Amino acid sequence: MNAMIDRRGLLRGAALAGGTAAFARWMPAWAQRVSPGLASTLPTLAGEDITLRVAHQRMTVDGRHSHAIGINGTVPAPLIRLREGQQARLHVVNDLDEETSVHWHGLILPFQMDGVPGISFPGIPARSTFTYEFPIVQSGTYWYHSHSGLQEQMGHYGPIVIDPADDDPVAYDREHVIVLSDHSPLHPHQIFLKLKKQAGYFNRRRQTLGGLLQGEDQPLKQRLQWGGMRMDPTDIADVTGSTYTYLVNGHGPGDNWTALFQRGERVRLRIINASAMTIFNLRIPGLTMQVVQADGQNVRPVDVDELQITIAETYDVIVTPHDARAYSLIAESVDRSGMARATLAPRPGMAAEVPPLRKRPIATMKDMGMDMSGMDHGDMGAGVGMNMAMRDPANAPQVRMGPGVQTIAPMVTDRTGEPGQGLEDAGHRVLTYRDLVASERNPDVRGPARELQIHLTGNMERYMWSLDGEKLSEVKDPIPFIAGERVRVTLINDTMMSHPIHLHGHFFELVTGHGDHSPRKHTVNVLPGSKVSWDVTAVPGDWAFHCHMLYHMHAGMMQVVRVRPLDGAAA
Repeated sequence: MNAMIDRRGLLRGAALAGGTAAFARWMPAWAQRVSPGLASTLPTLAGEDITLRVAHQRMTVDGRHSHAIGINGTVPAPLIRLREGQQARLHVVNDLDEETSVHWHGLILPFQMDGVPGISFPGIPARSTFTYEFPIVQSGTYWYHSHSGLQEQMGHYGPIVIDPADDDPVAYDREHVIVLSDHSPLHPHQIFLKLKKQAGYFNRRRQTLGGLLQGEDQPLKQRLQWGGMRMDPTDIADVTGSTYTYLVNGHGPGDNWTALFQRGERVRLRIINASAMTIFNLRIPGLTMQVVQADGQNVRPVDVDELQITIAETYDVIVTPHDARAYSLIAESVDRSGMARATLAPRPGMAAEVPPLRKRPIATMKDMGMDMSGMDHGDMGAGVGMNMAMRDPANAPQVRMGPGVQTIAPMVTDRTGEPGQGLEDAGHRVLTYRDLVASERNPDVRGPARELQIHLTGNMERYMWSLDGEKLSEVKDPIPFIAGERVRVTLINDTMMSHPIHLHGHFFELVTGHGDHSPRKHTVNVLPGSKVSWDVTAVPGDWAFHCHMLYHMHAGMMQVVRVRPLDGAAA
């Protein structure tokens, strides 16, 4: 993370914000006064009036320079620290020559303040200022990012921590905010163009004929079946370590970003996946992680050795190092083409062993919604018959069939009890969604009044992504909800890719068997060939509903949820 502030800019920023405290906000990261125990590489902004200046800048990752869009001269953007019950006024100054925006991911607020151009507000024009103002009605770990074009990939993202109005029920001695992200020297529009021309462009780890003949990864017979479906079981991630460097708080693996602790302390790690396209598998070899919060909501503590954190999720974990030594924090990309790496240590300059990348995962028939355990697939003509069955529109009557829908999976299963792709045989405790239980009783425990199915659809070969077979530009009407109604939404993933699905302005309760203590989330990862159900209470407004893989959303995997009172009046 770099601060690019000259003397005039420093004085101008101080004058703009006013006072000594505001002046400190513009100081370089190393000179910041920060909250006790918080890593000093994240400048902190607090109070009722906060100014965020969006501008082009340069950033350095592992000694390599590249272009970025940052806020107040930093990537990630500054940590915004708020308190439950306060009023927030956030003045966003757009120094770009294009529109920008800020979406407050996971925050409950009036929809006009949600920050999605064309849906909840017009956007922030070039060289102008917009003030977001809303009450803070919750606590927890969240984040903020641009919802304009592909700016998020360029560095327009940052963390939010909201302290509870009363004593925090989670006890800890020290905390660190861990912002995970992915960075490429390529402009994001170049990345998208390459994906459109060749969806597997960044997949440099395809299976070889020699490996297949030797029986590595997948039997030849099964690989031929995948070929008949014109799909590649090694396509676990669209954009990989062939172009990405994976970051912790803006630092690459070689930078060895370090968070300090004292032996025996309860250290709270607030982990945010702010990446554009990367699902991470996170572990700290030698330390147990006690998960205490998911998406800003407190959960009953659960001990794990590893967790998969999808794009836009947050997890708070407690670790208690009993030895005065260094520990490596490892966030491995889901396809294992690279990793983000940091160090927990009792003093600066220490480092721990960094484990090698583990063997890449290979997609299975379950990932295609075709878990036919024990069946002989040889009669399927190398997958041709299977492909025809999967494209049968009778299996999904509301899906608009066309070139953008490659498959309709006929045998989807609930996989919320699974740890995520590649972690099935990890050999240690891995978090699943079914492990999460809310600490407190859900605020709305009514049963759903109706059910809604939404299919996650796409054509990987042509890099087309949609909901129910329609990309955003083709949708005629928003998805209608009635204010206050309880709806059970079932997401059905007909593709071979994971999709982190986010509903703006709401928390929903995952249907995982925990009744009135179901975990409440704002984002859920839907594994390939699977389904996930959740119950939600509709909040008035127009809300974005989309896959949080940036290039999937950009390609059209997004719709609008419109919530109106029963009489149809505007919210």
